[in-house]
Amino acid sequence: MIVVKNISKSYGRVKALDGVSFFVDKGEVFGLIGPDGAGKTSMFRILCTLLLADEGTASVDGFDVVKQMTEIRKWVGYMPGRFSLYQDLTVEENLEFFATLFGTTVDEGYDSIKAIYSQIERFKDRKAGALSGGMKQKLALSCALVHQPSVLFLDEPTTGVDPVSRKEFWEMLSMLKERNITIVASTPYLDEVRQCERVAFLSEGKVMGIDTPEVILDCFKDIFNPPGIEDSSRFKVQGSSDNVIEVEHLVKAFGNFHAVDDISFSVKRGEIFGFLGANGAGKTTAMHMLTGLNQPTSGTGRVAGFDIRTEHEQIKKHIGYMSQKFSLYEDLTVAENIRLFAGIYGMKDDEIARKTDELLKQLKFEAHKNDLVGSLPLGWKQKLAFSVSIFHEPAIVFLDEPTGGVDPATRRQFWELIYDAASRGITVFVTTHYMDEAEYCDRISIMVDGKISAMGTPDELKRNLHQPDMDHVFTYLAREAKRGD
Repeated sequence: MIVVKNISKSYGRVKALDGVSFFVDKGEVFGLIGPDGAGKTSMFRILCTLLLADEGTASVDGFDVVKQMTEIRKWVGYMPGRFSLYQDLTVEENLEFFATLFGTTVDEGYDSIKAIYSQIERFKDRKAGALSGGMKQKLALSCALVHQPSVLFLDEPTTGVDPVSRKEFWEMLSMLKERNITIVASTPYLDEVRQCERVAFLSEGKVMGIDTPEVILDCFKDIFNPPGIEDSSRFKVQGSSDNVIEVEHLVKAFGNFHAVDDISFSVKRGEIFGFLGANGAGKTTAMHMLTGLNQPTSGTGRVAGFDIRTEHEQIKKHIGYMSQKFSLYEDLTVAENIRLFAGIYGMKDDEIARKTDELLKQLKFEAHKNDLVGSLPLGWKQKLAFSVSIFHEPAIVFLDEPTGGVDPATRRQFWELIYDAASRGITVFVTTHYMDEAEYCDRISIMVDGKISAMGTPDELKRNLHQPDMDHVFTYLAREAKRGD
């Protein structure tokens, strides 16, 4: 179904792909995996006829990606990592748009998407931007399938989606395989890698190996399964009794809908506090209230000693914040981003200069000081964004899914930065959909339907709920949700 021969692609001096060759059989689920910057997205774009290779040839369903691109576009579906929906269009409008784009209608292609689209059809008048992560996934997949393609390309389709929704997504892909649709997917999640029949491991633009997931993950275990952080307790502030976050009966309502429904908790100085929940559970809404970006409907809360109702501007000065969607200016250099955010937080010029040199050395970024942030691999951006968010030594740093889409080795390095910050007394308030990261937290709260369903250390939660690991804990609680998406 897919044949790739000696494909190379360069961007200036950077060789994104270097003599890549592989094939994919009809009806196969094939994985393209590798670290950030390995060349996976460039490969997807070449196969989808969105990018021309510098050298080599490739064909999809018997059609050449250069000479017969029009034919290929009729028979492929593509879910890119960053964009596949129009946020300001409704569910129904998105689906109709993609059907029209491929010269068909929703009615004509409905049978091919019925099993998936029927799960969200009752929300057809809701704007795509207002959907939860799991619902966006289902809509994007429906849009990619509405013209009944023979090949489906999925570039990290589940990044930023909770574990339960990810499992449901791969169950949907199993249904598509039964219809003999060929699927090529990239993913940073090891449980998803194992769902593939074969995988090609890319690194620095080259194919390092092609085999079953078990063989590849074992051969390259240093990259895909790095050792845990040893003696993590040494990084943490022990026995602190100071509460830096105190929340009592907090509620945020939008009309009759309670996004956050009467939650109470406290977080101590230097604690790494995991704030988990499925997409739509209320995590982001709660975080917006704690960071002064939104006002509660009722209840009280104090962050770094300041009232979340009346002193939100003071809160903003004493916290750090890192969002998965935006944290850095991509058209500024590394040094310019550091200076900009340090200035916003009121730091003096001589302090900024001294700490910038220290940070660049710590991150081993000295040679990249004047590189545009947009040119950096995702993992580098994440580490820089976190370092910038705590550059002014805040009391608390809020991290909203900071490692989404990042490979395991880079995520481990990121968590070493988190432990180091906690050892200096900075409280880390973090949301994540990686359940191995949940194990790194001192305590965890799990939200379901706007309420805190469970709270405790990872060991306490596993013991109390009789589950073997945090993935099972999360799935057990999230599947009790009643209000749905």
